Amino acid sequence: MSFALCPLKTAPLNAVVTPPGSKSITNRALILAALADTATVLDGALDSEDTGVMFKALKQLGLPAEHSPADRRFTVTGSSAGTFPNKTADIYVGNSGTTARFLTAMLAFTGGNYRIYGKERMHQRPIKDLVEALKPLGTNIEYENAEGFPPLHIHPAIPAPQMQRTDGTLTTTVSGSVSSQFLTALLLASPLAARRSDIEIRLTGELVSKPYIEMTLRMMQSFGATYENTAFDGGFDSFTFRRGVPYQSPGIYAVEPDASAASYFFAAAAVCGGSVTVPGLSRNSLQGDVAFADCLAQMNCDVRWNNDSITVSRPVDRPLRGICVDMNSISDTAQTLAVAALFAEGTTEITNIEHVRFKETDRIAALAAELRRFGAIVEERRDGLKITPPSAAPPEWVTVQTYDDHRMAMSFAVAGLKIPGVQIADPECTQKTFPNFFAELAAL
Repeated sequence: MSFALCPLKTAPLNAVVTPPGSKSITNRALILAALADTATVLDGALDSEDTGVMFKALKQLGLPAEHSPADRRFTVTGSSAGTFPNKTADIYVGNSGTTARFLTAMLAFTGGNYRIYGKERMHQRPIKDLVEALKPLGTNIEYENAEGFPPLHIHPAIPAPQMQRTDGTLTTTVSGSVSSQFLTALLLASPLAARRSDIEIRLTGELVSKPYIEMTLRMMQSFGATYENTAFDGGFDSFTFRRGVPYQSPGIYAVEPDASAASYFFAAAAVCGGSVTVPGLSRNSLQGDVAFADCLAQMNCDVRWNNDSITVSRPVDRPLRGICVDMNSISDTAQTLAVAALFAEGTTEITNIEHVRFKETDRIAALAAELRRFGAIVEERRDGLKITPPSAAPPEWVTVQTYDDHRMAMSFAVAGLKIPGVQIADPECTQKTFPNFFAELAAL
């Protein structure tokens, strides 16, 4: 199955677009709600494949949970004690990295027997750094097949932790170089890990996607969490959580629109000319991906930051220009920028995103292959890409392969707004985070 896109016939754009709720925020909030003391209503939450598998998992664990699609709400009554009614469950996570990793850390401290499994690609995505970090805290996790990858079997904790400071604090270390989700998973589960003693989480290696950790910490604070943090050179070094401080429900938690999803509409303004406004986002947003607008500003667009909206615009007579940008902290928008680079004057270099090779697909290799279909000259590097736009018109028909990666489909759909004959293979993969994406795009 494929979806054929029609180029925009009129320009410039003048659109206001409200993307669905943030996947990153929704799945974190579902975990926080599951561990809170009373019921929590997630208002504006994302209803998608990724959040669906997380919500279903909480239902499998026996938590009272309701979903109101019309109101865009999830309601979850948590168990701050960290014990769930159902002590065994076979939990399917699809290809949702957040679901697999967040649940693994949470369930490791709940005293049950659980299996975590997903799609074939999920079984190729690394999780060893998280499992190794959980071991010193007394957890008991084993691999079903290949070491370091799901499926996982989670058992009740072992009697004695392996690492303990003289003051009784349990200590563990976690690498931040493959995925920030490993550290996030530990942070979210920290009240469970700290039920009987203080715990310290130390970070090793370069932390990728740092804004996602900042998001996690701000959300945890909204649920009453406290911690002590030591910082080094503007980053994170360690976190200490004191014994016996459970999460407290805020009652209603508002979920922001998805900033990663907003990038496709901002890119549409950059590529086609005109203006796109996304309400509900600002400089103070939880999501670091709002900084994608700064990349477009470097590419010669105008960006207006308001208290509750962001507007990106480009006069049709002003050319886009290529840039060199480190996208480590906003790597989920690297594909969007790479597609915008097809329409820029000069080369574009995207650097420091090696970790995206371990996402839904190897995103660096996939981008290189698909950009070349449009006639671009692409140098694939270990940690990024150098993109030279096509010197001639692209082929009459281009079918973009999506590799079961929602962001490949949505990013290259932007090219179809400008170039005739672009088809997106397997458009249904956008169900993962943005089920109505193509309808929203058509509304432009």
